[in-house]
Amino acid sequence: MPEELRGIGVSPGLAAGPVARMSPPPALPPARTVTDPEREAAVAVRALATAEARLRDRAAATTGAARDILDAQSMIAADPMLRDGVTARIKDGTDAPHALRDSFDEHRTTLEGLGGYLAERAADLDDIAHRAIAAALGLPMPGVPEPGHPFVLVADDLAPADTATLDPANVLALVTERGGPTSHTAILARSLGLPAVVGCAGALDVTDGTAVTVDGTTGMVHTGVSEDEVTLVRERAAEERARITGGSGPGRTSDGHPVDLMLNIGSAADLVGVDLSDVAGVGLFRTEFLFLDRHDAPGLDEQVAAYAEVFGFFEQGTIVVRTLDAGADKPLPFLGLSGEPNPALGVRGLRVSRDRPEILDTQLKAIALAASQTTADVWVMAPMVATRPEAEVFAARVRDHGLPTAGVMVEVPSAALHAGRLLEVVDFLSIGTNDLSQYTLAADRQTGALADLLDPWQPAMLELVGVCAAAGKAAAKPVGVCGEAAADPLLAPVLAGLGITKLSMSPRGLPAVRAALAGHTLADCERLAGRALQTGDAAGARAAVLAETS
Repeated sequence: MPEELRGIGVSPGLAAGPVARMSPPPALPPARTVTDPEREAAVAVRALATAEARLRDRAAATTGAARDILDAQSMIAADPMLRDGVTARIKDGTDAPHALRDSFDEHRTTLEGLGGYLAERAADLDDIAHRAIAAALGLPMPGVPEPGHPFVLVADDLAPADTATLDPANVLALVTERGGPTSHTAILARSLGLPAVVGCAGALDVTDGTAVTVDGTTGMVHTGVSEDEVTLVRERAAEERARITGGSGPGRTSDGHPVDLMLNIGSAADLVGVDLSDVAGVGLFRTEFLFLDRHDAPGLDEQVAAYAEVFGFFEQGTIVVRTLDAGADKPLPFLGLSGEPNPALGVRGLRVSRDRPEILDTQLKAIALAASQTTADVWVMAPMVATRPEAEVFAARVRDHGLPTAGVMVEVPSAALHAGRLLEVVDFLSIGTNDLSQYTLAADRQTGALADLLDPWQPAMLELVGVCAAAGKAAAKPVGVCGEAAADPLLAPVLAGLGITKLSMSPRGLPAVRAALAGHTLADCERLAGRALQTGDAAGARAAVLAETS
């Protein structure tokens, strides 16, 4: 009999096919006595170098968010501190595979204790450790199965190195037992356009070859289905793809209400090959990728060149630049910030400028110089703004540098609740749903057991979005969403119904969101928003909207 499994849908779409499970990581053999520490250390160092080289090669073969993630992983594998820790353990008598495992475990524990961005990276260490240990044991690298036919990939969780290089022609969908809406699996699945369900208990119990259907919107996985049902789901998926790809034009509801569709990017590389004809611009330019994994801040000329390269893609359109989103939870050595007991609630985002104002001033000067070289409309916004005085001071600094349009991110409840007051001193708001979910529901983004609380469909979250949108309407100023929620085609009409005027996402998310908006009038969107707000949790909100639209 078919069985129903429920997880969290994180990348929309339908798929059906046989299951192929991810191969497990290499098992550690029993510890052995080390008779030649120098030779053993050489084995471990070569293993780390092999893992680094494989990750670097995979990064070179990808673009966008996948490349950034894999580059960061390769740098971790090459970290001299990690290597020194491994060799020190070997000198104390531990063999290479166990020295690698122990060193990675120590680093993982440290990152998990720091919370925030670094805790998100802790899971990545497991993948690097598995690759290095496999190299040390002379075993094949763990990775995606190759059954010789298209399949639904099922795993405990997926590492960025595996997710980033998946071939959508062979992998029909992703299902994992762990992970949440903001995990790398979710982000990369969306960038690849693969239906994905995470946090799906019982997925690993499904045997290889079992036919399943996957709904990346609802999070439903049906196992043991018939061939007729597989065929039916594939036909529906094909029809849906045809409907989505057939649309064009700017974002708007069926009765013409405009909702700007924009892009989230980390650098100019993310824009290469992207059709920008129906795009209103960039809703989130994450400038921190220029700063991360460096021991010195990028200079003025380097920043000007990086920003100007992005601005050059748009003769018209808006580009929203987010100033450096870093701090204690994204440690940059050149900032010289002290450690904190809870980095997620510490000095991060705009708060860094309290101690290092020159970092922000240099960045604003660089943005202004780059903007002077383009006809694009450049806006600037600050992350982690909590109060009106913070917003007012930031806006003044932006305008002092000759940049006319200043805004702030809404990532904490205080900013949402006082959205009207913020809009008295800034020109726009942009809601970051990932952090706003984390702080509103008091649920760490890396605690898999709490993934349901991090769902942007939570009615409390949607209510805060509505508060911001209402403030924007009253002030006649735009309010957008640039978190991952913007790419959910089921949620997009709800956000429009709440009053959101701009949705920013990865390029692959645009067609489905455009089609979803075009399938509803503004009154429809407002009705759907009302239905979602009346429910008690994320699952109920999603189900209520599905019932209205199916």
